[in-house]
Amino acid sequence: VNEISVAEARGKIAANPKIVLLDVREDHEWQAGHAVEAVHLGKGILERDLEKLYPDPNTEFIMYCGGGFRSALTGDAAQKMGYAKVHSLIGGYKGMVAAGWPMTK
Repeated sequence: VNEISVAEARGKIAANPKIVLLDVREDHEWQAGHAVEAVHLGKGILERDLEKLYPDPNTEFIMYCGGGFRSALTGDAAQKMGYAKVHSLIGGYKGMVAAGWPMTK
């Protein structure tokens, strides 16, 4: 899975607003705070719901979790499902907060 930095993620989203920023953390983590433009699809249901929500295999995703481990796993799962443009955010939510990424609850 391609891993990208917070700065790279910002640049990609600025260049292509259609990129899906996907928060793969648990529900309670999402509710405690998440990136403003993020969509929530927890790791536990990703494989069940990803194709329903995003049927186009050319959809580009930047996935993030708490620190970068779960997003690599979900990115791998998405690639096995046929999605080729998948990135895992290095440092995850913690890295985004540290970099001043806009958050909401």
